Amino acid sequence: MSVQSPMNLDRVSNRAAAGAGMLLTLLTGAAAVADPGKPNFMPSLYADGDVYGTKGTTTLPAPTANNLQSFDVLYAVSNSNNPAGQLPVAEAAPGNPEYNGGRWFTHTVEWTAEGFTAHGIVPVLMSKEDVLRHESLGELVVTPGSFPGGPAVFFQCPVLPVK
Repeated sequence: MSVQSPMNLDRVSNRAAAGAGMLLTLLTGAAAVADPGKPNFMPSLYADGDVYGTKGTTTLPAPTANNLQSFDVLYAVSNSNNPAGQLPVAEAAPGNPEYNGGRWFTHTVEWTAEGFTAHGIVPVLMSKEDVLRHESLGELVVTPGSFPGGPAVFFQCPVLPVK
């Protein structure tokens, strides 16, 4: 992950401030909305090829260049046409040495015309490697920040194995 300048981080952070409410629904599902203090073991995101649930969310201020590395990327796909459903994709999860404990920097992922042409119904992305492979083929565009109504740009949300 490249380090953004503090000025760019502020701009990116401001773009998605309105998405914090959507994040709670997107990542924790209806069960957590009813009782946000309890873990949600329903599928909420993919990481390292597996599905994970979540426990609560807290919007965080934009990091500085000195602590940006303490955040993992959360890839939020904005335009999948897969009826099986695309969950957000976390860069890492518990057990992965690169996991930072649930601090996230949202990146918007968009399928390109080339991706739709190559696949028709696009595949469900389940890992950072999936995202990077399709990006390298020109089938995805990955942009730091969130889309309107998407997750907050910087937030904390631990992930838990689905039971």
